[in-house]
Amino acid sequence: MGRITMVARNADKPAVRKPKNTPRRPGRPSGAASGPEQRNRLLDTALVLFARQGIADTSLAAIARQAGVTPAMLHYYFKTRDQLLDVLIEERIQPRRAAIGKMFDINAGDPVTVITQLAERLMHTATEHEWFPALWMREVLSDNGMLRQRIVKRYGKLHQQPAIDCIAHWQAEGKLNPDLEPALIFISIFGLTIVPLIAAKSWSRDSMGGKLSAADIARHSVALLAHGVGPKR
Repeated sequence: MGRITMVARNADKPAVRKPKNTPRRPGRPSGAASGPEQRNRLLDTALVLFARQGIADTSLAAIARQAGVTPAMLHYYFKTRDQLLDVLIEERIQPRRAAIGKMFDINAGDPVTVITQLAERLMHTATEHEWFPALWMREVLSDNGMLRQRIVKRYGKLHQQPAIDCIAHWQAEGKLNPDLEPALIFISIFGLTIVPLIAAKSWSRDSMGGKLSAADIARHSVALLAHGVGPKR
């Protein structure tokens, strides 16, 4: 009888409940997508916003809002904007610069092939990634570009100087026009390919709309660089 009475008394005691606002342990915010997938999506979103409005005018909060995640989610992957920029350079920018540098090694004896492939690669990157033209012009080619400053600080003239030296070597061998300025080759190719591509949006409103493709622009830029504006011999 005493045992039954004890059970009954215990049944009358209210159940112990855990506080609703118990702090969550540190880690990835709940409800997050898979780590690499979410991280890549945040990087892509950052690139789009940086190209559209500039790095200086884009906050981490704006990136989170555009990506549809909480600031805490973004902060889990990137603590600061500087850290985000370093990751973008390491994973999205520098590999492209390295690939361009390799062109000069693989086709060291053929400047026309290198220039052609460089133009084609720029066009391919620009058509595959809409953020590339505007971001490159705003943040890499500009002296005040934040990406440019961080790239130079981290890598100096890595990949750039060897390419310039290779162009000068071609000129000394008589394989390339000696009047060309080696340091301006890349910017010249960029101007002949990417600038027309940026302007392509307005072409849809005139008679040229739909007639010029990325391949047409690349072919034109290579012909202009290789043969100038004189008649073909």
